[in-house]
Amino acid sequence: MTVTREDVLKTLSRIALADGGTLVSRDLVRALSVEAGMVRFVIEAPDPGQARALAPARDAAEAAVRALAGVTGASVVLTAHGPAEKAPPSLKIGGHPTPQAGPQAIPGVRRILAIGSGKGGVGKSTVSSNLAVALARKGRRVGLLDADIHGPSQPRMMGVSDRPASPDGKTILPLRAHGVTMMSIGLMLKDGEAVIWRGPMLQGALQQLLGQVQWGELDVLIIDLPPGTGDVQLSLAQKTPLTGALVVSTPQDVALIDARRAINMFDKLKVPVLGLIENMSSYVCPNCGHEAHLFGHGGVAAEAERIGVPFLGELPLSLDVRLAGDAGTPVAAGDGPVAEAYARLADRLVAGGLA
Repeated sequence: MTVTREDVLKTLSRIALADGGTLVSRDLVRALSVEAGMVRFVIEAPDPGQARALAPARDAAEAAVRALAGVTGASVVLTAHGPAEKAPPSLKIGGHPTPQAGPQAIPGVRRILAIGSGKGGVGKSTVSSNLAVALARKGRRVGLLDADIHGPSQPRMMGVSDRPASPDGKTILPLRAHGVTMMSIGLMLKDGEAVIWRGPMLQGALQQLLGQVQWGELDVLIIDLPPGTGDVQLSLAQKTPLTGALVVSTPQDVALIDARRAINMFDKLKVPVLGLIENMSSYVCPNCGHEAHLFGHGGVAAEAERIGVPFLGELPLSLDVRLAGDAGTPVAAGDGPVAEAYARLADRLVAGGLA
């Protein structure tokens, strides 16, 4: 069977558009040709914005034409004859920091809590994301800043991947997830892209993430720090009036050695250590219910008593925490023993006027 131009137009007249009419009734089809079963035509939109909106109609038209008897192939081009839209201002993260006279408050943010640890692998980022969600469930207005520039993990844990918008190339509009306003440099990078920056660029990026993000009105901004005692921690303490720091550690002696270094760092930077949190404190077997202490137990509580700071609570080791974090829905957003542990931690911070 030989396909004709009229057959193609009849088919295209059935391709409905989202804003009304069809490709034919709206006179959008141009340069239609049929040669030896090969169909070619152009869909011409009035401007680039409408051309993007017509992409689904282009795909539907090509599929419908290819399905016609006698058609051996189809080529559909979507174009626009109007002027190109002005490109949005580009936003560049990183660069040397601008001069700043002492710590500067973040407009609209009442309290800033830094979550730190002396080493990696103790679950600091997991605690940060889940604590933020737990506080949001208590009705607090919460922000979460992923300040781990070299290893940002909060986009995955919070389940966000969109690139933040910038209306003017300077202001950064953060994203929302699970009731939390959040920002991470990971949202500005391609998947798997490494950040290879020296100290001044790290400081400049942190300054942007603190000062250029439109955080809005927040009861508390939680800052997930990188592990260790480096440039980011120093810059944060110098440039931002922190309410205080929470230090996360597992109970084992090796982790506590590094936690003491983090506490000492905050003391030298004159940042109050508001409390210690013991993560991976216990493990309950899901099959038999036996409770085990894989990394020891009580070491963080003993350290808190020794140095005279509050012990804020124990958080269990659970497979649910890992599965929820990988899935982008923090375990604190649901129900169960782990969510309840984070809820108790959030209650304690709220009752103490820290969040």
